[in-house]
Amino acid sequence: MPSFILASASPRRIALLQTAGFDFQAEHPEIEESRSKFFSPSELTLFNAFQKAAAVANRHPEEFVLAADTVVALDSEVFGKPLDLQDARRMLIRLVGRSHDVITGIALLKASRKQLISRVVHTRVKFRALSDSEIESYLKIAEPLDKAGAYAAQSSPDMIIEKVTGSFSNVIGLPMEVVGSLLASLGIYPVAQ
Repeated sequence: MPSFILASASPRRIALLQTAGFDFQAEHPEIEESRSKFFSPSELTLFNAFQKAAAVANRHPEEFVLAADTVVALDSEVFGKPLDLQDARRMLIRLVGRSHDVITGIALLKASRKQLISRVVHTRVKFRALSDSEIESYLKIAEPLDKAGAYAAQSSPDMIIEKVTGSFSNVIGLPMEVVGSLLASLGIYPVAQ
């Protein structure tokens, strides 16, 4: 039996957990992520993470369900996943040469026990100053449409990122330092290294 269920179809989150040696199954939560402007960026990620966890936990009440949601915040502007390539280009143009926050909300839920553990992790990222042609080159290699802020830290990070302060795995999609600690608090440990 897997030790928990990841409420996500994200290949990046799956890869991070597999690399850490966890035994789990992944299940798509099939919810509409909120983009509500009534929440702060931290509240928005927690709300979406809880919604994802609850959707899967309803089907598996006896299992621990891990879910996460990540946004990019530049000042008061929140960037989720871009709507299209033009939106991805707009996001990158806003981010270049500036520092922003990558914020991930984490929810770990076991429905049968009515047990919920949640955390929010912030990582500060400074982008390089990029020319229009460098932005276009990056858009061709990054596959930006399924990534918050239209970029992927694991895809040629030196091309766009000048500095990361905090969890690098958070910028990829899951702050493994925090996730590993939360899972360990529940007696869930990697099975292989």
